[in-house]
Amino acid sequence: MRIVAQRVTHASVTIDGKVKSEIGLGMLILLGIEEADNEEDIEWLCTKLTKLRIFGDDDDSMNLDINQVGGSFLVVSQFTLHALTKKGNRPSFIRAARPEQAIPLYELFLKRLAEISGREVQSGEFGAMMAVELLNDGPVTIIMDSKRRE
Repeated sequence: MRIVAQRVTHASVTIDGKVKSEIGLGMLILLGIEEADNEEDIEWLCTKLTKLRIFGDDDDSMNLDINQVGGSFLVVSQFTLHALTKKGNRPSFIRAARPEQAIPLYELFLKRLAEISGREVQSGEFGAMMAVELLNDGPVTIIMDSKRRE
């Protein structure tokens, strides 16, 4: 699993001209699921995200996690995070999980993130064409890959 976590002051997902989900202060998580992913990847990422200290304290140092600032999560599925661009100019998405595998993992990710964090978790809609709007705070953008846990 690969994610891009962005610290935001607000973010929203719009589908067919209607706002499906929105949050204030928190994290926008772009989530890419690949064929090799499983529940262990979900547990590791959800635990890391919950404890990730990317929010500013009184001295404006990144010392606080999402619980300490009362933030929320907005998770958007994004298979393009697994694009292979080595050959040619058209990305290949061969490593991205097919919907029959990815949808249950996406839904489990949402459930486990809410359970582990104790925070509100909003989401996009798997497979939908979405307009994602955000105000990246900082900017702070963190990339994590559950297959590269260095």
